[in-house]
Amino acid sequence: MGTAMAQNKSFFEAAVAIWAITPNGKTLGQKLRAHVKQARLFVSAELENKIHEKTIPSEADESGGRAGNPTIPTDAGDRPVVFHRLSEAVSEQFSAYDCHVFIFSTGIAVRILAPLVISKLTDPAVVVLDEKGLHAISLISGHIGQANNYTRHIARLLNADPVITTATDVNNLPAIDVLAKNLGLFIETPRAIKTINMAFLQNRPIQLHDPLHLVGPWIPAHLIADASRQGPTVVCDWEKQKVSRETLVLRPRVLAVGIGCNRNTPFDVICDFFTTTLHTAGISVHAVAVLATTEVKQDEPGILALAAHFHIPVQFYDTPSLASVKTIQTPSAMVEKHLGVKSVCEAAAILASSNGNLVLPKKKNQDVTLAVALHPTGSLLSAPDQAM
Repeated sequence: MGTAMAQNKSFFEAAVAIWAITPNGKTLGQKLRAHVKQARLFVSAELENKIHEKTIPSEADESGGRAGNPTIPTDAGDRPVVFHRLSEAVSEQFSAYDCHVFIFSTGIAVRILAPLVISKLTDPAVVVLDEKGLHAISLISGHIGQANNYTRHIARLLNADPVITTATDVNNLPAIDVLAKNLGLFIETPRAIKTINMAFLQNRPIQLHDPLHLVGPWIPAHLIADASRQGPTVVCDWEKQKVSRETLVLRPRVLAVGIGCNRNTPFDVICDFFTTTLHTAGISVHAVAVLATTEVKQDEPGILALAAHFHIPVQFYDTPSLASVKTIQTPSAMVEKHLGVKSVCEAAAILASSNGNLVLPKKKNQDVTLAVALHPTGSLLSAPDQAM
């Protein structure tokens, strides 16, 4: 079925917070912590004879109480982090970890999580254990957050029964959101995830527009409709097109954007040209995997700010590398005069796309130049954060 799918972070590599409020829970938490390199055990003050004071970040972000940019507490050997109020401590640490393991009842967990959950695309995994370690329950973010996978790992470590209730898993069917995450695809219309997964559960074939053949090989053939049949639709493409509100749109990271600018061009000017040019060309910004430019621009504030704004890495190329590209379409005498190369944006885009083809030759205004290249085989170049 083609190349192996991208591997997600395993439970043993994940940042895991383990929460205990009873003696048995603490013992179970210590046992689990011993298996996970980046795990921290949080216990209530009542469990400790002597409270080890620790500073836990408590800045709330503006969107509703969650810590704006929490950090994981500094390790202090095997000693647990002591908290006084469970709900406050979880709130402060919620977004700092890949997975939270609650060793108490699901009722307590649900009440604590209610004001914290935002989206299945960004919420961390939450697994609930009873204090005897009999059951491991995948509570939230089972697919994209990997709670289902983490639950299976925990169950094996503790010889517990994994409790997984997502319908696609229990029916051994593909889940489109898991498939998208594993393939490094940006989910542009997450509201449509349930429509596609429900079609799979009902054994209804879907329409699939997948010109790069990234998704199709991973979906059973009987669940893909031929052109004559109607059904829910999945679009996996870097090119924008009009689709219905119910269509699931996935963007593959297959594009490299070469960019150049006059020194100290403001971020707003660069960003406006970047977004407007891509939109006019029918190119999704969510399909951009990398920005590329000359090494002369390593300290260019506007380009660095653009990369940070869209969570896209930047690659810088030296003059010999840029000069080696022979397939540029729009050479510049001015660039050659100042930098000794015929092109920056086109050459950088081609290099960053693994010598791909230009799908958008150089566009420019008075301050910025931009070009876009596609990987020659349509392979993914990288997978930036979903939050892009």
